[in-house]
Amino acid sequence: MIIRSDEEMQDFGEKFARSAPKVIELIGDVGAGKTTFVKGLALGLGVTEEVTSPSFVLSKRYKIKDGELIHYDFYRLKEPGLMADEISEALENPQNIIIVEWAESVENLLPKTRQKIEIKILDENSRELIL
Repeated sequence: MIIRSDEEMQDFGEKFARSAPKVIELIGDVGAGKTTFVKGLALGLGVTEEVTSPSFVLSKRYKIKDGELIHYDFYRLKEPGLMADEISEALENPQNIIIVEWAESVENLLPKTRQKIEIKILDENSRELIL
């Protein structure tokens, strides 16, 4: 699927929320549009607060019906350390939706049934989504 703007990416995320799986792994270079996708997903899940990248804080949590949307970014994380416990706890609530960027360091903690979405940069505005 080709996405041609930030608005299209956010719209895709919002529509994806209708059938969002419990765990989503986002794969893509810095600036590919992963957070833009999450903004749309959050909107589709009823999140009203501003959604921002968790790059510097490792995780951001947003209240959704009966649970949380939890967005992890492990770009700078080599070993999971305490984050392993946090992810395990988050996975225990079946109402949570968990998004993980740069999942290599925590891959063994994530369910094999997770949805992977790869975002490839085609040019300044266009992206290819591979599900």
